[in-house]
Amino acid sequence: MEPEDFYQDGSRELQRRFGTEDLAAHLSRRYVFDVLEDEHMEWIRGADAVYLATVDEQGFPDCSYKGGLPGFVQVPNSRTLEIPSYDGNGMYRTLGNAAARQQIGLLFLFPGVPAKLRVNGSCEVLTDPAAVGPHHGAEAVLRVAVRAVFENCPRYLHDPRTGEHSRHCPRPGYRPPDPDWKLKPEYDGLLPVRQP
Repeated sequence: MEPEDFYQDGSRELQRRFGTEDLAAHLSRRYVFDVLEDEHMEWIRGADAVYLATVDEQGFPDCSYKGGLPGFVQVPNSRTLEIPSYDGNGMYRTLGNAAARQQIGLLFLFPGVPAKLRVNGSCEVLTDPAAVGPHHGAEAVLRVAVRAVFENCPRYLHDPRTGEHSRHCPRPGYRPPDPDWKLKPEYDGLLPVRQP
């Protein structure tokens, strides 16, 4: 995806300030897609949770967690996700925001996969029986039309099995190692020079 289609003015200003304009442009052109790759679909089909970000009518963000058994998020095709909404507290903030604004951001973390996947898109709330029926136990379905898909650097992920914090987390008296991705030749000349 071209940088001008992916980044807004605030992002571009910070990229200039921190010297990451070339890196950010490279990442958007090479690693931001408008469809789910096969590997992404496989990961999502095994996911047991997703974080959903919506915006309310006053423009304030709202984030919620949705969980289920692996496979509860369905992937009909590389451009569509369906997330069931189960019985909850009755506030319907996420679905209400999605219905009003029809925009959503998703963050997936995967058991056993050292990756974070972000999916942004437009959405609609479905309540008709034909749409809800394939999602056992759901009272509504959030259908997401994929606009942008990209992996995030996983270096700060904590180990969910052991609870250990990432070795990349900054702390006093410790210099974290560079992540493996920064050592690849494709990033030569793109990384800003950081002072120790």
